[in-house]
Amino acid sequence: MTAIEREIDIARRDGVNNQQNLPFLLVPDQPSGHGILLVHGFTATPHEMRPLAERLYQQGDTVFAVRLPGHGTSPADLAKKRYEEWLDAVDRGYQLLADRGLSVTGVGQSTGALLLLNLAHSHHFDALVLLSPFLRLRHWLAPFAGLLHRWFPYQTRPLAPEEQRYYYLQRPLQGVHQINRLRHRIKNILQRITTPALILAAEGDETVAPGTGKILFDKLGSNDKEFHIFGKDVPHVLTTSSNPRLQEVFTLIEEFLAKRLKGGK
Repeated sequence: MTAIEREIDIARRDGVNNQQNLPFLLVPDQPSGHGILLVHGFTATPHEMRPLAERLYQQGDTVFAVRLPGHGTSPADLAKKRYEEWLDAVDRGYQLLADRGLSVTGVGQSTGALLLLNLAHSHHFDALVLLSPFLRLRHWLAPFAGLLHRWFPYQTRPLAPEEQRYYYLQRPLQGVHQINRLRHRIKNILQRITTPALILAAEGDETVAPGTGKILFDKLGSNDKEFHIFGKDVPHVLTTSSNPRLQEVFTLIEEFLAKRLKGGK
């Protein structure tokens, strides 16, 4: 069984029954030698990263999108997971690409960005692209999720019916508690991470605290780093058609990676 077959088998045994929510690997006919590790956000699935994956694949990059444990199954399943299990899945994704002899770049959305930062503390990445990363969530009760989940186990949010195939309508507060554990760890190691990084944020983001992406950018130890913030018309998730500036996101990522990976000007 190959590494990607193992990842798909794990997902199916965990209960993922929507083909579009499985982890996936895209290998071009003429690989560039660069591997791109894509990590989706909290309560999402690899489907969230598919548009970007297809774009990078068309340029010759080998792309692997991980599935974080507890995602694509049920909110109750996610409520049982610890962030260390998410990290293990991202680590396996890194090894899947590295074992192919590829250099590895990480692209993460939201919580996926924090997981990549954690891995970059111990693994070599050629570059990082951090989409809507954060050090603080917007909801004022989020820091107390570890206590509140005992009385209010889930938070229900507005979600279009077509999106409920790929995202959870209910977010487990126990999962938010795991995010809190993760972001506190990231705060302590940010200055020691020196990987070249592009950070994209949006003023229309209603999930993370205003300005938190810029704070993370300022604290990041990389000398080679870029920050771009979109306006109020852009939401938290930057990688799907819900973002009216999706093509600009693609262009910024492509230009950043071209300079770091392919000698572009």
